[in-house]
Amino acid sequence: MPAVPDPIEESRKQWIAHGWEDAADGMTLVTSVMRVHQLLLARVDAVLKPLGLTFSRYEVLRLLAFTKRGELPLNKVTQRLQVHATSTTNSVDRLEAAGLVERLPHPNDGRTTLAAITPEGRALVERATDALNSQVFERPEVESATLTQLLGRLLYLREGLERDQED
Repeated sequence: MPAVPDPIEESRKQWIAHGWEDAADGMTLVTSVMRVHQLLLARVDAVLKPLGLTFSRYEVLRLLAFTKRGELPLNKVTQRLQVHATSTTNSVDRLEAAGLVERLPHPNDGRTTLAAITPEGRALVERATDALNSQVFERPEVESATLTQLLGRLLYLREGLERDQED
């Protein structure tokens, strides 16, 4: 039986054949990262879905549970998770509707709203973290530290490009 060609490598060859050699490595990288993202998200979703969570909602709960008082201003949640404010609002809305988070007025700034984890949210995020640790995070298929370092460089590069576009 003939070996099945790697579709990403085949795309790379096509990029080169069509005269886009300067972009071939970048296309290969982006496509590979996107495929890995899809695979990892499917694994994470399989663990979190039975608990009634998505990864974005899990991240909000985990972040709040890590804080000393279990609460943060919504803009801090957005900054720390590196997501759009709309994503934070959507996640907090759904977590609040499920009784896992509550919105509170900021004690010193009337313009700011806090997201605060409830006892139910804290219990759920601990169960979810245990499940993710045992079923996903403790079983990487690659050299995690090296890959994380390389992907971190991409994040800094992206942030630099976004700053350049704003000027």
